[in-house]
Amino acid sequence: MRTVVVGASSGLGRCIGVALGQRGQRVALLARRKERLDEAATEAGADTVAIACDVTDETSCATAIDEAARALGGIDALIYTAAVGPLAHIEDVTAQTWRQAFDTNVVGASLVTAAALPHLARAHGVAVYLSSVSASHTPVWPGLGAYITTKAALEKLVEVWHAEHPAVAFTCLVIGDTVGGEGAGATEFANNWDPRLAAEVMPKWLELGLSTLGGTLVDVDQIIDVVHNVLTLGATASIPSVLVTPRPPAK
Repeated sequence: MRTVVVGASSGLGRCIGVALGQRGQRVALLARRKERLDEAATEAGADTVAIACDVTDETSCATAIDEAARALGGIDALIYTAAVGPLAHIEDVTAQTWRQAFDTNVVGASLVTAAALPHLARAHGVAVYLSSVSASHTPVWPGLGAYITTKAALEKLVEVWHAEHPAVAFTCLVIGDTVGGEGAGATEFANNWDPRLAAEVMPKWLELGLSTLGGTLVDVDQIIDVVHNVLTLGATASIPSVLVTPRPPAK
């Protein structure tokens, strides 16, 4: 299978891309940080290529997808993992922050999909988009309003793509608490958060039962297994949505 993973320089995107390469797929890893992609591609295996892509730039998306298709000989699957999660009270979210969140989490997903669509249609392919339980399966997480809003928009966007292009199997993969993998595979979701604001809102998340703050997590290997199963389901079926949440460990 010839798979493009977008947002593959860190976190879940890197974990998924590397694992698929190690499982024998031909993979193109896309993200802005080319040096990190090169390291991930080396880890994934000889059939993996690293391609610079800025999902907030339409030309960059088109160029990167064209390069990926040439390198792989086509595209059977697209996985969109790129995302930013700004932490701010909703009244403090600036226009620039709103644009960055929508450009990365929603618009970029559509631009990349549009560029890949001819290849996916020819291959009767699959497209998977990572979302969050915070978008539609939990009460509101205080401080994450911009992120939640864009992830809800992403889920609706996937529905629209599915409705207008039913020959491609579009899947929204909704994920609960996880920290990703180790090293470069660890999530960078909270890297730019204001620690004072984080200290203010995190107790509210606990109080509302939204998170255990690391107490119960989805293992990254199980997320990878779900992605692999969606990609290899077969040409006669599709999975519109998958919800993966953590459960307490066995006693």
